[in-house]
Amino acid sequence: MLRALSVSNYILIGSLELEFPEGLVIISGETGAGKSILLGALSLVLGAKADSSMVGSHGENCVVEAEFSVDSALRSVLEEKDIPVEGDSLILRRVVSRSGRSRSFAGDEPVSVGDLQEISALLIDIHSQHQTLRLQDQRFRTEVLDLYGGTVELREKTAAALQALNAATRSLEELRAKKALALRDQEYNHSRWQRLEEARLVPGELEDLEAEQKALAHAEEIKEKLSEAYELVSNLKLKDASRILERASAYIPHLEELAGRLESARIEIEDIEAEVESLGARTEASPERLQAVEERLSLLYSLMQKYGVSSVQELAAERDRLKELVMSTETIEEDEAALEGEVSAARKAYEKLLKELFDKRTAAAGPFASAIQEQLRYLELDHAVFEVKVGESSVDFLFSSTGRAPQDVAKAASGGELSRIMLSLKAHMARLTHMPTLVFDEIDTGVSGSAADKMGSLVCSMGSSMQVFAITHLPQVAAKGNAHYLVSKSADVTSVRALDAEGRVQEIARMLSGSVITPEAIANAKSLLK
Repeated sequence: MLRALSVSNYILIGSLELEFPEGLVIISGETGAGKSILLGALSLVLGAKADSSMVGSHGENCVVEAEFSVDSALRSVLEEKDIPVEGDSLILRRVVSRSGRSRSFAGDEPVSVGDLQEISALLIDIHSQHQTLRLQDQRFRTEVLDLYGGTVELREKTAAALQALNAATRSLEELRAKKALALRDQEYNHSRWQRLEEARLVPGELEDLEAEQKALAHAEEIKEKLSEAYELVSNLKLKDASRILERASAYIPHLEELAGRLESARIEIEDIEAEVESLGARTEASPERLQAVEERLSLLYSLMQKYGVSSVQELAAERDRLKELVMSTETIEEDEAALEGEVSAARKAYEKLLKELFDKRTAAAGPFASAIQEQLRYLELDHAVFEVKVGESSVDFLFSSTGRAPQDVAKAASGGELSRIMLSLKAHMARLTHMPTLVFDEIDTGVSGSAADKMGSLVCSMGSSMQVFAITHLPQVAAKGNAHYLVSKSADVTSVRALDAEGRVQEIARMLSGSVITPEAIANAKSLLK
């Protein structure tokens, strides 16, 4: 249940600290006093959209904090989500800055708005003035019937089976599209791949061929230069110089070291001489080889240009890619057959669950419609007929206030009738979901007299097993509450205070007679409270 609500600098609320009891809590006030602002503050801390207009004039931030009591079952759910719970209490907090940026907390841990919404959905349900529009919502209708019939888990399994079927169907469609593309381009891809395969590409080949082509193209000049170099090197008389230094070293010992260095140089030069001679012997002008190299280079250059690449390595990668495309068409039919089997199995599983869900919904539809119809007649719709029509994947609510020719509830019911229908549905939903707290925002719109009194009794009976907040203009409903809070506005500041016994009499008298409270209204208010 909601134990306490703290609001600071939210629109017209400067500062507010409220504590709430169990049972039925009434909130009332004159039109424009700010009941919707109070509800907006509560909605904000539960994860509603935030913007800068929510920040009042008393600071740079607005802060809303709500304290909830949690039982052991709810605690285990929250702990699974890593939400800290101190004792039997959970505090949710929302801070909105003047820039419109908001921060959310569960306990002292920061959480996302999505997490906040998920947590609050376990704690409280708010029925706003416009929620009667949900009667047109297919998801709402199926949710109510599934809660009553105990088919929520089966519905989720059916939805998961449908997702699996759709995923398998998409995979099959994608494979078939790939197959069609592969078959269409098979001949083209095969010819491109075969041309690269026949080229017998070798990594690094281009660089080697370019070097060889340069050497072959200048073979005569190279051979001539090598010959000249050989003659110059071979004419050096280093061996004779070395002997002379050795003989002179008998007189100058240092010359022996120089003779050794000269001998080392001589050996190195003779090695160079031999290498130059060998290169000269191997260097031959070969027009045939030059032509072959240039033809190979021309082929490689042409292929690189054709395939839009800049190296032989990239050509090889393109060859391998084309090979994979060509080869894939050979196995694609096997993959297609396997996926067709998956789709068939997924469809059978989905259709089996869908039929089971349809049968169980159909079985629950009659008793559920009877329960709602009985409650509507208690709420003084004496001739009301409420029916539930179950389709393969749909649920429709039909209604007639006269008992004849029921039609879609959203089209057939008036405002007051919609309010009573939604109250009846919410009463069942709250009981079936074990929702700790339920907020009704003027669910009694369009209802008056003894029907309003019975609506109050129904809301009051819900308050015996859960905490219920009723924002109301009806004295018959307000008189049923365990506690009563008055929302008022003065000098553009909204405030909320708990009413004592005398305050409740005065407020209910105001609700009965208007701004001028008569003795008769006071007496009537006391009678209602009794």
